[in-house]
Parts: sequence; C-alpha cells; structure tokens
Amino acid sequence: MSVVPADVLPGTTAVQDGDAGRPAVLGPSARLWPSLAAVYRSQLSRARVARIPLLFVATFQSVGIMIMMRGVVDGAGEARYVVAGASAVVVAHVALNLLAQYFGQLRAGGGLDHYATLPVPPAAVVLGAAAAYASFTVPGTLVTAVFGCVLFGLPLGNLWVLAAVIPLAGAALSGLGAVCGLLAPRPELATLLGQLGMSAALLLGVLPPDRMPGAVRLLRDLLPSTYGVEAYARTFAARPDWALVLADMAVCAGVGVVSLAVATRAYRRASVR
Repeated sequence: MSVVPADVLPGTTAVQDGDAGRPAVLGPSARLWPSLAAVYRSQLSRARVARIPLLFVATFQSVGIMIMMRGVVDGAGEARYVVAGASAVVVAHVALNLLAQYFGQLRAGGGLDHYATLPVPPAAVVLGAAAAYASFTVPGTLVTAVFGCVLFGLPLGNLWVLAAVIPLAGAALSGLGAVCGLLAPRPELATLLGQLGMSAALLLGVLPPDRMPGAVRLLRDLLPSTYGVEAYARTFAARPDWALVLADMAVCAGVGVVSLAVATRAYRRASVR
C-alpha cells in the first residue's frame, strides 16, 4: 500500500515538526465558528462534574459578603453597589480566577501542545474556553442578584439587565484570566494572579465608591468588572440613565474584545515554545 504525501492532498497543507517552532498539525485548518462551538461543548462536558462545587463556592461567597455588608451600608444608594458588586464577584471567581488557573495548568502540563496539533484556530481555543467558563457564572449570578435584592429591599424588575451584563463582563474578565494563565511562567503564578484579580473585583466592586479614597477610585476605574457593576447598579435608580448604562456596557465590550485578542496572541506564543 502506497502512502500519499500530505502536501498533495487537496485542501491540506503539510506542516512538519519543527517548522517555525510549531508542532505538526494533524489536518486542514477548520473554520472558526464550528471549531469554537466544538471547543465550547468540550469544555462544558469536561467541567460538568465540577460545575456544582464551582457554582456553590462562588455563590456562597457572594451571598456571605452581602450578609456581612447588611449592617454596614446606609440606604438603597449604597445597597445597590453591594448587590451589583457581589453579583460581579461570581463572574470574577469563575471567569477570571478559575480560567487563569486552567490555562496555567494547561500550559505547564503540555496541553497547549495537544491543541496546537489539532486543526483548530487559536482564537477558537481561547474563545471556546472563555465562553464555557463564563457560562458557569449565569446561575450563581442570578441567585446572588435575587437574594441581594430581597435582602436589601431592592426591586427585582431590572434583573433582565444581567442578560447583557453577564456576557460582557464575563468576556472582559475571561480575557484577562486567559492572559494571566498563558503569560505566567509557572502555574502557581497564574493562580496567584487569578486570586489577586478576583480579590480586586471583590474589594473594588462591592464597596460603595463614595466611601473610597480618590486613589482607590482610580484603581476601581481601571478594573473592567467595575463597569458591569456600574451598569447594573444604575438600573436601581428611580429613573435610570440608560445612556450611561449603555456606555458602561460598551466599555466592558471593548475591554472584552481587546483582552480576548491579547489572549489569542498569548496562546499562539505559548503554543510554539
């Protein structure tokens, strides 16, 4: 039986081991969207066993924060930031912290080499994993928001805004988590960066900004999840300023696009080393 060289097969490109420092690709490059959907389903199925513990830890943490803040905040004006910030902490815990750990371990364990041999675009790997981890945040965020509204006596009619806030804030934080995991030289450092990012989202998102010093408020403005918190918190007003809500969401979307693009570039660099 004769073997047909890969370079003469229609629609394929032969990539040899060591070419440009890249592992050999096992087939023709697939299109982005089908590849992204396949990676997304794979990540959801892979993490299905750990989904309940992840959701429980993230939700329990945020609910506990709101209970502790119940006797500290003064009025609905401050309570709205506590509820919105605690809801964003669920997103930060999963999309930022856990995704940073995942990519850090994937890089250290040689998992990136496995993905590099598959005919899957790098963007599909990053976006698929980020979307899967962001999806885990939906139930916990909703439970946290409903519990917080009931606890502080806030209206429940604006929960629909979370349908936009969760994916936009999740995209921004997932991109940052992927960057931390892919650029960190060791998985322990990736874990540390993820924990620091989640702690920043906790401290700067839950506390009312009026009680923060000016320097701390500046740091708060640099955190992308802050704009998701602001967008959700603004909707609790008697007459929400929807222009500002949309502006905050646009910032989250812009940071998400940039951070995911940087994560894709970091994935390409890490996969050829």
